[in-house]
Amino acid sequence: MADKQLQALEQKIDELIALCHDLNRENRALHAAGADWRRERQDLIKKNEMARAKVAAMLDRLRTMERPT
Repeated sequence: MADKQLQALEQKIDELIALCHDLNRENRALHAAGADWRRERQDLIKKNEMARAKVAAMLDRLRTMERPT
């Protein structure tokens, strides 16, 4: 009887170890994905700022063209 309980306990421990390995693997993947998302966000922010600066420059040029000389 004790032998069966010990085997059941060993099996549960093995399952827990496998689950921990899977969770660690998933955690690393999620951290990597998060880092990718942060990089992409920074790239998009930079592109947005560049586009905003270009539009502001175009508006300034248009305003100077509208002024009577």
